[in-house]
Amino acid sequence: MSEKYAYLGPRGTFTEAALLEMPQSIGAELIPAGSVHQALEAVRLGSVTGALVPIENSVEGSVPTTLDELSHGQALEIVAEVAIPVSFGLLVRPGTQMSDIKRVATHPHAHAQCLEWLHANLPEVHVLPAMSTAAAAAELDDDAPYQAAICSTAAAAHYNLEILADNIGDNEAAWTRFILVRTPGHAIPSTGSDKTTVSLFMHEDHPGALMEILTEFAVRGINLTRIESRPTKKQLGDYFFSVDFEGHIDEERVGEAMKGLHRICADVKFLGSYPRHDGKFSPVKSAVKDSAFVEADEWLSGIRKRR
Repeated sequence: MSEKYAYLGPRGTFTEAALLEMPQSIGAELIPAGSVHQALEAVRLGSVTGALVPIENSVEGSVPTTLDELSHGQALEIVAEVAIPVSFGLLVRPGTQMSDIKRVATHPHAHAQCLEWLHANLPEVHVLPAMSTAAAAAELDDDAPYQAAICSTAAAAHYNLEILADNIGDNEAAWTRFILVRTPGHAIPSTGSDKTTVSLFMHEDHPGALMEILTEFAVRGINLTRIESRPTKKQLGDYFFSVDFEGHIDEERVGEAMKGLHRICADVKFLGSYPRHDGKFSPVKSAVKDSAFVEADEWLSGIRKRR
């Protein structure tokens, strides 16, 4: 029986393109989901092996829905990541001219990445939000309340649309990072080029709360690659921190940092250690290598035994 992987659909999304670049897609059944929530819920229900969802864009930053879905509810674990360059096109029904376009639909992240082009070429256009860029293309029929969609040009073939303009993004170096999520129990061994993701919930908001968290990483030579606050949805002003950092849960320095965070946080939600998409190896100072922690434990044990 082949494995099944959900992805943020419909067909023609950048998420589908990213999944097709991953070895997990070979021989697997790929199932489009209508939203990030639906994709991750399919994993929780056991109807799919895993799900690929966007987590971060180089222009617009993180995807809040993904961060919130992972940080609440039944535990899920990130087992892989992939990043791809993204470029956008303006797709229309056959025969549509630029002068016919009064409304455009797209995902808010794509809209933000095409602002300059829209201001220069369609200054009066009204932009409607869509669940995904491909969803905007999929729903562009004769009854749609808009005349064009901003999405991947690959969607044109899926939905019988024409590419009216290509490469309309304001930043040619735009990339989006995606994560492959499974239920816990599919841990990935350390490769030496790894990343770990956690969600950190404080006991209460107080002066120095963020500094306490940062100190646990800094004293162990752990580099953060992303940190941001998200509302817990409990009350105004109550936030948690979503963090990506270099290293693997099996490394001594990471384990020590996790223990330190556990002491100072109300909850530490471990979301996975997984290979970096870029394969980058970051140097580790001798004082925080695994051997240094082992030697320090042996030294302290020796002192205690002599007492």
